Amino acid sequence: MVFGLWILVYMELATAPFIMEYDLRPNRLFVEYLVYPKEVFGMLWTGYKLELFIGLLGTVLTFVFGWKWSKKLTETTQQISWKWRPLLAVLVVIVGVAGARSSLGHRPLNPAMVAFCNDPLLNDLTLNSSYSLLFAVNNMKSEKNAEQFYGKMHNEQLLEIVRRSSTKSDFDTTLLPTMNTNEATYKGKRKNLVILLQESLGAQFVDSLGGLPLTPNLDQLMKEGWNFTQMYATGTRSVRGIEAMTTGFLPSPSRAVVKLSKSQTGFFTIADLLKDQGYHTQFIYGGEANFDNMKSFFFGNGFDQIIEEDDYANPSFVGSWGVSDEDLYTKADQEFERLSKDDKPFLSLVFTSSNHSPYEYPENKIEPYDKDAHRTRNNAVKYSDFALGTFFEKAKASTYWDDTIFIVIADHDARSSSDSLVPVKHFHIPALILGKDIPAKEDDRIANNLDMPPTLLSLIGVDATTPMLGRDLTRPLAREDERAMMQYDKNFGYLTRDNFVIFSPGEKVTTMKYDFETQTMYPLEVDKSIIERAKANALFGSKAYQNNWYQSTTK
Repeated sequence: MVFGLWILVYMELATAPFIMEYDLRPNRLFVEYLVYPKEVFGMLWTGYKLELFIGLLGTVLTFVFGWKWSKKLTETTQQISWKWRPLLAVLVVIVGVAGARSSLGHRPLNPAMVAFCNDPLLNDLTLNSSYSLLFAVNNMKSEKNAEQFYGKMHNEQLLEIVRRSSTKSDFDTTLLPTMNTNEATYKGKRKNLVILLQESLGAQFVDSLGGLPLTPNLDQLMKEGWNFTQMYATGTRSVRGIEAMTTGFLPSPSRAVVKLSKSQTGFFTIADLLKDQGYHTQFIYGGEANFDNMKSFFFGNGFDQIIEEDDYANPSFVGSWGVSDEDLYTKADQEFERLSKDDKPFLSLVFTSSNHSPYEYPENKIEPYDKDAHRTRNNAVKYSDFALGTFFEKAKASTYWDDTIFIVIADHDARSSSDSLVPVKHFHIPALILGKDIPAKEDDRIANNLDMPPTLLSLIGVDATTPMLGRDLTRPLAREDERAMMQYDKNFGYLTRDNFVIFSPGEKVTTMKYDFETQTMYPLEVDKSIIERAKANALFGSKAYQNNWYQSTTK
């Protein structure tokens, strides 16, 4: 108990000088720099003598008085009767668990739960330093080094390969290794950008992509816009989809950067880029935005405004994951109408949730696909599609339609279990770009959701200098340059028209041919250069994160 009190006091005393140096509460740096004791203690002695003295004095006094208090307490405390000890033990466990959770809600406390603004320091101040440090250290376990799984590659070789395979040519490496400038193909007045991120909507649920007949509204919209028929997600979790759509970051065996500590502020996002160019940036969600650390990541990386469940005045339906998709789209439409009256353009990321277990949605809205039960995935998909169709009916008649580019895209597929090392068919997702000036066309090029940020920036008329390696698909792309990357737990897949390369732990490489018609694969020898290209891209995400190669391009 005394030791615990000593730690708490020590961490709070160390907080002020740490904030003065790093503008944050103690985090992973507090531990990482311990491997450099000479430099750390030299810095403390040179620049923080007073703070060091106060810290040492405070911790010594805490230990001395704590020890005396503890000793006195044990001497004066009466022994508890044996018959009460089991009850006391249960109470101690309950209080301990409640304290560890620090919340009476259905999710335990995390930094995203208390984030309330764009300033990371202000958000950090709502927590204590001991918690901040332990949370950061625990998150470090998720920052897996891809080289441990797939083998090593020198940074210079890796960067040369990923730059070449990106099909870009105008790299300026003086700031960041992959910094490049993309000139927008659209030259008119800058447009608004709305990203409608669909929860768990794999191609298997979309009739026009060979799936079940659950999305008649999306199928119809696909005839009206730019429809990508061979779009693939980078992963199997929502945060991986958010990572791709907001940062264009390549996947890695670590958790998505949305949840990693070093990327909580100062990490490149299109929100940060567009905010710097005068856009209002917002995230609209029907549930609690602290889920999956979204709130903390978004506030720290360029989003001005977050709308979540508590911001809906009178929702028509509320389930386990928040308000219904109809309520979500109604709110989005209201926001877009409001923002369209302002002089500056806007970026809005809208994330649905009705198509999520336990599949709760309002009754009497759709003709159920599964007749024998209400709450099924198929029925939830159909309801979510109904809500999407209703939204676009409003949007086409709105004041913001002419000035806005919309993209409807899934974060990932719903079911990705398979006996394949990387189940390609379960990474296949719908992607559709709509807008007044977007011609209807079907695009069968192999692409990733991480290609969408540079493509969308080009469509809204924003010239951008970024570290993104995704392709601007408004430009021609040679058949041999088509590719999609997929992270399936610890396995990384690199798909092209003619080859499929899979890297697995233990530096194991599997080379295959994927048949897009039958969605099957068979062994095939692959040229060494393709394997090297796949390996470089497999390693990039981990290397870029650890070496700070993907920082914000704004000041």
